Amino acid sequence: MKIYGHPLSTCTRKLWFALAEKGEHADFELVDLFAKAHKTPAHLARQPFGVVPVLDDDGFVLFESRAILRYLDARFPAPSLSPKSVTDLARMNQWLSVDQSYVAPHTRALAIERIVKPREHVEPDPGVERSALDALATAFRVYDEALDGPYLAGPSLSLADISLAPYVASLPMLRADDLLERTPRLRAWWARVSARDAWRAAVGTS
Repeated sequence: MKIYGHPLSTCTRKLWFALAEKGEHADFELVDLFAKAHKTPAHLARQPFGVVPVLDDDGFVLFESRAILRYLDARFPAPSLSPKSVTDLARMNQWLSVDQSYVAPHTRALAIERIVKPREHVEPDPGVERSALDALATAFRVYDEALDGPYLAGPSLSLADISLAPYVASLPMLRADDLLERTPRLRAWWARVSARDAWRAAVGTS
């Protein structure tokens, strides 16, 4: 099993986190985003939209991080990262959709303005930055108001937590960690998730 990705990619980190929770391992092949390796013909043959990550499981090639997360959970069934309860499972899928629609696009926009553009000596757009920050503040407030337990979809860690974690982890790098100041329950959630051995192993802080 091999993952094509980049260490700073939030979506790559999701897969590492899930594999670490499972006690499993995949080989890693760097796709250098800063060198535009994700736009080369070789990578586009694996991922036609030119992003990362991509999973290759002995010839079975799969892209889109949330689809890969679900595949890994089925491929390595223990410990399960999907709730057994029908309602908790629905909640997990809801939050996976929320991070895809209301978190990921805006962290990506901030990354372009605050990381990519400076590297390319391009002036960031303050309007884009403000819009992204406002959208993330709204999304995090929704998470904060909904959290009534230790994790997003019930009493145990699920794919919903695994998918959201790398976006929250990226906030200091995006100079946006103050977004958590007004969301105490989300901040407590992050303290729990980031203290897990699997997360620390996935991001190399163990």
